[in-house]
Amino acid sequence: MSNQPLLARTEPTDWPRILFFIALAFSVFQIATAGFHLVSSQVLRAMHVGFALLLTFLIFPLRGDGKPNPVLAWVLGALAMAGAAYQWIFEGDLIQRSGTLTPADMVIGVVTIVLVFEAARRVMGWGLPIICLLFLLYAMFGEYIPGAMGHRPFGFDQIVNQLSFGTEGLYGTPTYVSATYIFLFVLFGAFLEQSGMIQLFTDFAMGLFGHRRGGPAKVAVASSAFMGTISGSGVANVVTTGQFTIPLMKRFGYGSAFAGGVEAASSMGSQLMPPVMGAVAFIMAETINVAYVEIVKAAIIPAALYFAAIYWMVQLEANRSDLRGLPKDQCPNPWAAIRLRWYLLIPLAVLVGLLMTGRTPMLAGTIGLALTVLVILGSAIALNLKGMPLRVAFWIALGLIAALALKLGNGPIFIVLAVLAVACFMLKTHGRETLRLSVLALANGARQALPVAVACILVGVIIGVVSLTGIASTFAGFVIDVGRNSLLLSLVLTMVTCLVLGMGIPSIPNYIITSSIAAPALLALGVPLLVSHMFVFYFGILADLTPPVALACFAAAPIARESGLKISFWAIRIVLAGFVLPFMAVYTPALMLQGGTVIGTVYVIFKAVVAIGLWGIAGIGYWRVASPLWERLLMAAAGALLVTALPITDELGFAVAVAAVAIHLVRARRAHAATAAPVA
Repeated sequence: MSNQPLLARTEPTDWPRILFFIALAFSVFQIATAGFHLVSSQVLRAMHVGFALLLTFLIFPLRGDGKPNPVLAWVLGALAMAGAAYQWIFEGDLIQRSGTLTPADMVIGVVTIVLVFEAARRVMGWGLPIICLLFLLYAMFGEYIPGAMGHRPFGFDQIVNQLSFGTEGLYGTPTYVSATYIFLFVLFGAFLEQSGMIQLFTDFAMGLFGHRRGGPAKVAVASSAFMGTISGSGVANVVTTGQFTIPLMKRFGYGSAFAGGVEAASSMGSQLMPPVMGAVAFIMAETINVAYVEIVKAAIIPAALYFAAIYWMVQLEANRSDLRGLPKDQCPNPWAAIRLRWYLLIPLAVLVGLLMTGRTPMLAGTIGLALTVLVILGSAIALNLKGMPLRVAFWIALGLIAALALKLGNGPIFIVLAVLAVACFMLKTHGRETLRLSVLALANGARQALPVAVACILVGVIIGVVSLTGIASTFAGFVIDVGRNSLLLSLVLTMVTCLVLGMGIPSIPNYIITSSIAAPALLALGVPLLVSHMFVFYFGILADLTPPVALACFAAAPIARESGLKISFWAIRIVLAGFVLPFMAVYTPALMLQGGTVIGTVYVIFKAVVAIGLWGIAGIGYWRVASPLWERLLMAAAGALLVTALPITDELGFAVAVAAVAIHLVRARRAHAATAAPVA
């Protein structure tokens, strides 16, 4: 059963009025501080934590799917805001006495830690809080562990100071990124959702792929890839696009488990798709201090190969089961969908352009959000203008004003937004409805940001403990010792660690945990910095598809009306290539555009495509005709040889691949000839 209460699944219009205004205030505070830098970084983080905890206690109940106890919710929320106010009011004093806590500091610190744990439990269940609690207990009692795992004694006040004050614990880098980049991008997605971007993606995907063989499943793959450009949550993608794609796949002959597996695999793959990448890209850029554009460059080829692999699996399953697409006259015209909502692509294009030209995610996110509101409000005004020439003139004028505002900075563009908002309010038809949707998007965006915000705050416990005790160095030393004899064994050990630590945990805290524990070991073994972090990030994503937790698969289960475990097994088969691509990137970093020549990069992409094709046939057991087990094993072996970057493995892999494909095609020709032969 979902951890989200009924209130969290409703529209903001159904919320109590006070809750709606608190969510609205949260979004307005975040936008104002992003545009005008009104407070210090520490105060921004503290207020972000306070607002996030307050909203969490007001929305999410103590247990089950009921309603929160209003008295308890307000008491806990007030304590959370009091802690934020304490950080703001006594900011100077806390800096001056850093490391020396007063009794009041101790109370505020302990209460904040407890509130963060409880908020996380309400939002995402017990998984992440238990892992963080184990780290906290390790900090408190690890001195009694013998051997290399032990650490020197720490006083309780040292632990509280590490976690609740400064920027090493709850208010660390993840919280800062959540309070700046991530919140803006969540709002960006919320505005696009309210304006009809999901419908645009779905109609476009349906028009392109719906009428093809296996069309409904290909629509799921394409729509999830498109959603990945704006979404920060793979599980959210499952429950958003899955409501449409899973029943459609089942209606056209796909099995329930396969349909759920395709949607879960595609939606989690959207976390790998630039520019947003589940918001992990922004945290990665801050963590390893590289330009955001470098992360996008490293992610683009593996993401494309990931979705190509899923598309190929869908095609093979459609061939095996002879599944046709929808009648073409039942599919929308993709270009008509673009013509209807073309203006929604402007903010997305500008956002990608700014990020790719080296602008900071903070600036790009602010401008992207502002432009989204700008084009939505502008479209409402344009609809009230008579005649095409007048509308075109309006759009040109609006574009010039927006360009001037962008040139002058964030402040002027918000002034333009205010003027447009007043103009919309004065309109009687489309304007006021558009303004209402914009306000709803602000409130809904604040609610959508809560799971990410609370997770980022809580993983500060792990970061603080790792920094305090040095446990990451101990783990890295163990992996390095193994890697001296076998890099492959170290990679497998790191993969298993990421899959275990990532069970039931959203992608952002998952990456933060695994990058702080496992990535340093790979770096010490000679794996390039960016590749080592992408390696743990990929397997953190895939942890949501692997049993026993398989968060994305269990999110798809009630929609598909199938066991989450069965969906998980299908999802693993569908993304088989996804488990191999990170290994391939370690042995051949050119796959992530890390060194190498253009010819070398093209060659490794070609190898990956061939390997994906072979694994797909081995996984489904069908291409032109059904493949016997020995042929499937032969193709799987050929794909594995192409991944292994050892002497003559490429030559052996291509030779085995040619032999396996030739055998299959000969068998297929004979089978078709036998079927077509007239009966005597």
